[in-house]
Amino acid sequence: MSLRALTPMLRTPDLAASVAFYTQALDFRLSAGDVAGGWVSLARDGVELMLSGLNAHEGDVAPAFTGSLYLRTDDVDGWWHRLRERARVCYPIEDFAYGMREFAIYDNNGYLLQFGQPIAAFDPV
Repeated sequence: MSLRALTPMLRTPDLAASVAFYTQALDFRLSAGDVAGGWVSLARDGVELMLSGLNAHEGDVAPAFTGSLYLRTDDVDGWWHRLRERARVCYPIEDFAYGMREFAIYDNNGYLLQFGQPIAAFDPV
């Protein structure tokens, strides 16, 4: 018995705006579903993300999530230059003592997206 993937499902009050953010700012593509149906699946580089409208069964009234989505990349500086003016920044690009170079932005709903890349010369000792 094994797990094969983890695909986040983020809820949004404006599905069309969220699809626009992820397809225009991050170059995801629509792989299934549609805005009119209230659910979409997006993909890019083997990374998948699902978006849906708010869930009336659970009483959603606004987006809510206490964690973050951490996206590992091979060009964190390129992503920083692309996104720093397109999204609200949580923290700018920085090298961290735990061996990652990263930054974080918020999507159009306020979900935290972190982008990170290992620092090549990092020595954990």
